[in-house]
Amino acid sequence: MMEHKVDIVERAQWRAAEPKQTERLKSAARRVIIHHTALPGCKGLEECKQQILSIQRGHMVDRGFDDIGYNFLIGQDGRVFEGRGWGVVGAHSRGNNHDSVGIAFMGNFNNDSPSKDAILSVNQLLQSGVSQGFLRADFSLLGHRDLGNTQCPGENLYAALAQLRGTT
Repeated sequence: MMEHKVDIVERAQWRAAEPKQTERLKSAARRVIIHHTALPGCKGLEECKQQILSIQRGHMVDRGFDDIGYNFLIGQDGRVFEGRGWGVVGAHSRGNNHDSVGIAFMGNFNNDSPSKDAILSVNQLLQSGVSQGFLRADFSLLGHRDLGNTQCPGENLYAALAQLRGTT
């Protein structure tokens, strides 16, 4: 099996607050749930790091989460940011967090379309997750709206999910 190396901006690099607690997944995730942040997209490493810190603060302070809700976040330039990371239970889709990985594209995809770089990075991230054993090879890929009463991940990103499923 080919190893897929994904360059990930780790928590320490974006100066993440320590999680209040961490719960590990009991086995490889069987679902990937795609979200969008519904915020303006960020450009460049520093701007994206500031936005992720702000998202983490909102999740922990305003919503009472143990940490940022997502396992990973994706910038429009294709940069991958570690949220909770692999093998950790997220807080991104109520009732669906114990067998899934939550990946949020940074931006509002009711208006914007996901970049080719962002799609490519998520494909590489998913392949890496499978090759490392964090994600089942037969995982299913869903938009957040498939599981809850929400518009997330936005019309344009939802329409692009086929590109992530490899069914284009």
